[in-house]
Amino acid sequence: MLSLHGCAWSLVASFAALLVVLTISQPARALPSFAVQTGQPCAACHIGAFGPQLTPYGRDFKLHGYVASDGNDHGLPLAFTTQFSFTHTAQPQDGGAAPGFKPNDNFAVDQLSLYYAGKVTSNLGAFVELNFDGVAQQAKLNNMDVRYAKEGELFGQELLWGITANNSPTVQDPWNSTPVWGFPYNSSPLAPTPMATTLVDNSLGQRVLGVGAYSVWNNLLYLEGDVYKGLDRGVLRATGQVPDDSDQTSSFLPYARVALLKDWERHHVEVGAYMLSGSVVPGGGQTLGLPVRKTDVALDATYQFITDAAKVTSDRLSAHATYIHETASMAGSDALALGALPNHWLDVMRADVSYSFAATVTPSVQYFRTAGTSDGNYWGTANGSPNSDGMIFEVAYVPWGKPDSPFPNMNLRLAVQYVNYFRFDGTTAGASRNNNFYFSLWTAVKF
Repeated sequence: MLSLHGCAWSLVASFAALLVVLTISQPARALPSFAVQTGQPCAACHIGAFGPQLTPYGRDFKLHGYVASDGNDHGLPLAFTTQFSFTHTAQPQDGGAAPGFKPNDNFAVDQLSLYYAGKVTSNLGAFVELNFDGVAQQAKLNNMDVRYAKEGELFGQELLWGITANNSPTVQDPWNSTPVWGFPYNSSPLAPTPMATTLVDNSLGQRVLGVGAYSVWNNLLYLEGDVYKGLDRGVLRATGQVPDDSDQTSSFLPYARVALLKDWERHHVEVGAYMLSGSVVPGGGQTLGLPVRKTDVALDATYQFITDAAKVTSDRLSAHATYIHETASMAGSDALALGALPNHWLDVMRADVSYSFAATVTPSVQYFRTAGTSDGNYWGTANGSPNSDGMIFEVAYVPWGKPDSPFPNMNLRLAVQYVNYFRFDGTTAGASRNNNFYFSLWTAVKF
């Protein structure tokens, strides 16, 4: 049975206060959640009729500040999701997959989430998630993106500009080629994962707060700049984060994003770059609490093909790729004390492709690879190498979320996922022991 920690109730109270604040500007009008607000089925915004992979319409909705609507009053913009799962690993994990779980073959409540998601004013919208992690038994404030957007003109061409306040670098990004919303869209919290990861690859999720501005000019050029500030330990605890669990920082971190995009009737192409830099203390005991200066520079690309642009449930091909290069440096005295090298690099590459049949069945495949400087006292792996690579195969089934759905305010996603490692934490020997099957049921109810 799930048991909320004491901070859960303070989080609920904070979330309720946020709802009050967001509705003050329109006291006479209740605010709808995304699908109900627009009067469109899930398949209009999401490939495969279930998030988070976005269609062109879905990206446009996000860029315009979550405010598009059918003009009707649908009530408060609240939604509730659940994720249930079963995980089988190739070999049992010593000591159990997590506290309170068996070494193998575990059923779990991955998470329960309550969202405020929708229009606040004609130009202001919000996406705020309050989450309960059923594996860690922890309530927390999860992803947040509040944005203001307006349209204008520059050099005789259309200009969309906006301001975003969010708590995770790339959570505000409208493409699924950047880390927060990239494939796999959900994965097992009870399966082993490699130790090495870059700073921009969700290491700072919900551990920072940032504000930035973005623009789309002539439906061709996307520009964004943000500044993030690390949250102190007291705020991390108050919002449900474990201070020492992952990377932490109290410094300012600049983030920048640029992308070129082109839409044809049935094609969408995006090619871009993004970067993040800052001083952090790596979590999980890595570097023994010594600060590291990290700079991530990344490239990404998205391609989508729609077989029939006039049909919401038409077949859709999607492909995404990202490459992240990280440089990390420590003070010479810190490196000497740790017995580690003062400078390191880490490269992460991922490429995935999926094909959605009638917005109902969506098979996907991804290749991923991580490689970097070998240094046992820095990474903490058995042989000192951060190198890992492998493939992920997934098939998802979504019965509803289409124009003819009998349950317009309800949807679910059934998926089976297989993760296959060729190399894990620097070694091919025994890498396959970390292979895993992950069966998930993801439900969504919109009020």
